[in-house]
Amino acid sequence: MKAETLIDDIDRRIIRATQSGLPLVPQPYHAVASEADISPQEVMSRMQRMLETGMIRRIGVVPNHYALGYKANGMTVWDVPDDQVDDLGKKIGALEFVSHCYQRPRYLPEWPYNFFAMVHGHDHSEVEQQAQQIAALLGDADRGHDILYSTRILKKTGLRISG
Repeated sequence: MKAETLIDDIDRRIIRATQSGLPLVPQPYHAVASEADISPQEVMSRMQRMLETGMIRRIGVVPNHYALGYKANGMTVWDVPDDQVDDLGKKIGALEFVSHCYQRPRYLPEWPYNFFAMVHGHDHSEVEQQAQQIAALLGDADRGHDILYSTRILKKTGLRISG
């Protein structure tokens, strides 16, 4: 780890204050600042530095899709040309029903898929319609796909620090 990315006591306080997520209040950075005993501006500045140095990957919402009524959650997996993944990812990631998409390595011959897009629907039929929309956008780049349905909710957690 580079010297500029070392975690100091203030970073640790910020991480502890955000381990369970940002507080659900109108001014979350002010609440974190109060708990960490620093200014809200310093919280925002340090979190920006943590993003820029890769100490944290992103700050975002992690919804519980089941609680929102989306009972069918499917990871659509696609075999697309590797040299088209970035452009296709921008198109597919912009769809309102895709929560996230990314590239992963293939494991031939058993696993030909290299592009993944998570979709959420009220039932399997809705997810299948969404997969058809993705297939239409991919066109000839879709060399095969499947849908892997969630069977349980996995606990999603952010950065953790002890002590």
